[in-house]
Amino acid sequence: MNPLYLSVFLLTSSVLIFEISLTRLFSIYLSYHFAFMVVSIAMLGIGSAGTFLSLRTGRAEALKEALPLYPFLTGISITMSYIISNRIPFDPVRLSWDRMQLLYLFLYCSIFSIPFFFSGGMIATAFYTMSRYAQRIYASDLIGAGAGSLLVILLLNNAGPEYAIVAASAISLISSIIIGSARLRGLCLIIILINSLLLILHPEFIETRISPYKNLSVALRYPGSEHIGTYNHSIARIDILRSPMIRFAPGLSLQYTNPLPEQIGIAVDGGEIYTVTTVNNEEALKFLDLLPSAIPYKLRKAERALIIDPKGGLPVLMARRNGVREIHKVESNPLVIRVIRDELGDLSGGIFSHNTWQGLGRNLIRRMEGALYDIIDISMTGTTVSDIFGIMEDYGYTVEAFAEYLRGLKEDGILSITMYIIPPPRREFRVLATAITALEEAGAEEPWRNIVAIRSWDTMTIMIKKTPFSDVEIRRTEEFIKGRGFDFVYYPGIREEETGVYIKGSKEYFKGFISIINPDERGRFINDYLFDIRPVYDENPFFHYYLKIKNIRKIYELMGRRWLYFIEEGYLTPLLLIITTLLSTCMILLPVILKTRPGRFRSPDLLPLLLYFSMLGLGFMFIEVTLIQKHILILENPVYSLSIVLTTILISSGAGSILSSRFRSLQRPVTILLLSCVVFIYSLAQAMLFRVVTPLPLSVKIPVILIGIVPIGVLMGIPLPMGIRLMGDRRPSLIPLAWATNAFLSVIAPVITIMIAITIGFKGILWLASGAYIIAWVSLKRL
Repeated sequence: MNPLYLSVFLLTSSVLIFEISLTRLFSIYLSYHFAFMVVSIAMLGIGSAGTFLSLRTGRAEALKEALPLYPFLTGISITMSYIISNRIPFDPVRLSWDRMQLLYLFLYCSIFSIPFFFSGGMIATAFYTMSRYAQRIYASDLIGAGAGSLLVILLLNNAGPEYAIVAASAISLISSIIIGSARLRGLCLIIILINSLLLILHPEFIETRISPYKNLSVALRYPGSEHIGTYNHSIARIDILRSPMIRFAPGLSLQYTNPLPEQIGIAVDGGEIYTVTTVNNEEALKFLDLLPSAIPYKLRKAERALIIDPKGGLPVLMARRNGVREIHKVESNPLVIRVIRDELGDLSGGIFSHNTWQGLGRNLIRRMEGALYDIIDISMTGTTVSDIFGIMEDYGYTVEAFAEYLRGLKEDGILSITMYIIPPPRREFRVLATAITALEEAGAEEPWRNIVAIRSWDTMTIMIKKTPFSDVEIRRTEEFIKGRGFDFVYYPGIREEETGVYIKGSKEYFKGFISIINPDERGRFINDYLFDIRPVYDENPFFHYYLKIKNIRKIYELMGRRWLYFIEEGYLTPLLLIITTLLSTCMILLPVILKTRPGRFRSPDLLPLLLYFSMLGLGFMFIEVTLIQKHILILENPVYSLSIVLTTILISSGAGSILSSRFRSLQRPVTILLLSCVVFIYSLAQAMLFRVVTPLPLSVKIPVILIGIVPIGVLMGIPLPMGIRLMGDRRPSLIPLAWATNAFLSVIAPVITIMIAITIGFKGILWLASGAYIIAWVSLKRL
């Protein structure tokens, strides 16, 4: 085998490890909202490499001699970009008052794009100088990237992302050793040795910096705070701490005046802090009876309860205190289960010692067919009052999810959801709109009778049943709230004067509930409301995204003319799109356009060329991002979805590239048309496929996922090298322009995908991808 192919394999494997590690780093020291732009940063660097190559095109032999330098520079820049970024004082929270943060954000994107620039330089150079072997080079590229996206999971499950980055640097340097000179090999070995010694002797040098505004940093600044330990996993980082800031009793009645039991904090990615409540003093647990979330246990005797995402376990203690014999727990974060079970087991009372599953609650209900519950309890509360999920997908609060929860209840069972009240009302109204839509789709005759909502001074609890609430249950609820100083928000037949008895501001929520529950008023109320509170479905599962772009000025005024609100809510998508578009225009398109001779712009091949390669970039990224997002529902873990889907797409695309080099019949325009049809058919069959696969064990899910994705991936691996080879035969001087055009669309496509999916859903994105490949087919026919 040609050593170049192995070198390309290792290089792309290293940059995929680096790329996925960056998503974890951004989640930890910035926020989740920045993690998805890593793909754009990667494509920015790769595209810039094509631009650079176009500016220094020369003799093929001279360019080929520089190939070993690219993985060498990639390995150095991987480590250096991380170290330098750790010293840049960028913090998204400061964007609202510090204009310099925009410059720092540009620096962030630019610095992290450097390793991808060098790795892209090697691939682009190989394509330019060896276009006849484009299929084999492309295959090595994709298969290596696929292997890297698997290896990174092993690295992240056993160490922090900073260690995975150092490993990526070493793999890139080994890639240089394979094809480099003796002198270059020696330099690579020296750098690998220096990095290893740095890890062993001074690990603090690469320690991940966390924003001082994140909850972990704030809590540890309190006098008497103590950091107990840090644990890493591919899905999250968890820190255990003690701090006076940690006091968790959401909505606790003001009538309770005794101290709370000792509580230990667990911070997820340095942000949201959940608490583990010690159980060594039964008397101190009396505060549980004065929480609003106790209400479903006061309405009926529960034999079996399901606690969805119990985090620190307070809902589990609530169920135990109310005599529930069989408590099932399902937690979406496997590291939370492991840390509490292994490190805090005695303090927590062994809450995760048995009847505990990892995954989504809706999927557990499907797997445990027939295991019906008296109470299903969902808590949307942490130690801080916040709603900072923004553009994060959440399959736990869609109409389909609520339908599963209702299906998992006994005939007279109760679904209880507790959340913080965060004015102005958004989350509460969307929960209600989604729940009542699910009730109507389930055939409830009078869904307005199946809902009761109460509130405390800072939380709201919404209860939903498959059957109407009885007069006895409403009377018990009334006794419960009067004895604790809580208020009704809604119950069947409520009058306005019955709200706001103890807490001012309740009437606003009452009026909103009445409008949403009334089917004649619901549509108008939702359309006219300042925020987007429409029910969400699995097709666009962005439950926590409430922004209406048309109302952005009104929202800005309502929030006291503070941009900080938009940053905290994660509404940075338009800003990220502007930044990535500006960077990719300046670093990719403009240099190539300025370099290209004016006569070439009059070439009849230019327009179909630009359309062809731009549609390939757009279509590929539309499919990749959509499949990753959608498979979170099946795999129940965003990192597993990223790794497995990315690996499958990349390796199968590499296989498609190899097949096309051996079977010339695949190098025909009709292959692209076939790809468009397959993507369209998959978009129609996806929902049915997911319903069948979701209840299956993971060992069965993965092969089924492979069967669904591999045909698409194989076909996706054919068009790009086919176009590169065509240009190499006809107009090799236009290859850098084609590469830059493809990369430009690939840079902005991930951000565009999310923005469009919020509106039209992921099925619509796949239809757009299918359309992009049709345009590419038409363009290739003209070429």
